Amino acid sequence: MGRSSLAEDFEKLLNVGIALSSIHDLEKLLDLILKEARRLTRADAGTLYLAKDGQLIFKVSQCQSLTERWGEARMRQMYESFSMPISRESIAGYVALTKDVLNIADVREIRSDASYHYNPSWDERAGYVTRSMLVVPMLNREGNVAGVLQLINAMSDSDDGKAIPFPAKQEKLVSSLASQAVVAIENAELTDDLKQAHLDTIFRLGVAAEYRDRETANHIKRMSQYCALIAENLGWSGEEVDMILRSSLMHDVGKLGIPDSILQKPGRLTPEERHIMEYHTIIGGNIMKGSKAAVVKQSRIVAITHHEKFDGTGYPRGLKGEEIPIAGRITILADVFDALSSKRVYKEALAEDDVLRILREGRGSFFDPKILDIFLDNLEAVRKIQSRYMDREEDFDKFKNLNRLVIEEEEKVKKA
Repeated sequence: MGRSSLAEDFEKLLNVGIALSSIHDLEKLLDLILKEARRLTRADAGTLYLAKDGQLIFKVSQCQSLTERWGEARMRQMYESFSMPISRESIAGYVALTKDVLNIADVREIRSDASYHYNPSWDERAGYVTRSMLVVPMLNREGNVAGVLQLINAMSDSDDGKAIPFPAKQEKLVSSLASQAVVAIENAELTDDLKQAHLDTIFRLGVAAEYRDRETANHIKRMSQYCALIAENLGWSGEEVDMILRSSLMHDVGKLGIPDSILQKPGRLTPEERHIMEYHTIIGGNIMKGSKAAVVKQSRIVAITHHEKFDGTGYPRGLKGEEIPIAGRITILADVFDALSSKRVYKEALAEDDVLRILREGRGSFFDPKILDIFLDNLEAVRKIQSRYMDREEDFDKFKNLNRLVIEEEEKVKKA
């Protein structure tokens, strides 16, 4: 089968552009850009870098022949994240610096006095042989380098599996793809920035509620990560996992409306005080009522239902079993686990064995058995989350100082 005509190539390029414009997840987008560039040029391998602050940041790499030899899992282990300066010390750095396309027939024959150099260390480590390379700068509308697309080993039409040079006509084709890709990348990065700003706002509002209840910011980080872990193991999509990760941050936002005299009372609450405390679920729901944003809608569900128990004895509505939205069933388990297993300014953490015993005793009463089983089956991942977001002593000092300031202000009010 012969290579496609130029008209066919640009028709494919148009279809690729349409596909790129529909993806807003940056990681998936970069993977697709490299995959399509390899498909258009019949490249065995390739790497994509993004340019940031004078550095080329490795983002994604693919190699068909090594994937067939090792499998995808081992391939992912081979590609560790790294960055390198934009300089003439590397081929990709040279292309980013000069904005020139490099079409190298055989990297082993690059002259020693050339302006760029090939580093064979990865080949040696992976047992791979790089021959031909087509390296293209990814330029934005202002003509600045946004990244570098590096294609490796054009494969011949025959079945001998030999690498051949990239045809010169493909330089323009890949440059056009790179231009389309930059637009899609900038849009995806903007979407990521907006999502991050949204998440940051949600997180800070969640932290404000936790500060009033003498919790640390790490509590909601851990708890939301537990929720995401459960959702992943329930088979939820990436978007659904991200949704529970963000919405669970707001589970206790209603505590902003609970009086300090109750929220920070050191002793046992009276029945009347307990009733007021339980009202934080309704307050949280009212704070987020009427929003059209999907994450706020789910945050409202979480805020209202994260104290509903599986046997129907929870609050505020006494929902039972699967009447409780699954986001609420997930959140109550994550919240209770973290409350039991973490130190607070007013208590020490329970030992893990005691925490797990309490959770198991709550099967079918507090917790959905299916969700509990998933959590218990993934304790190693749970422990990694605990370790990553561990509270430090200075976190507790913040609350001691905060409580001291609150007491001082209350004394001033009394004397006034």
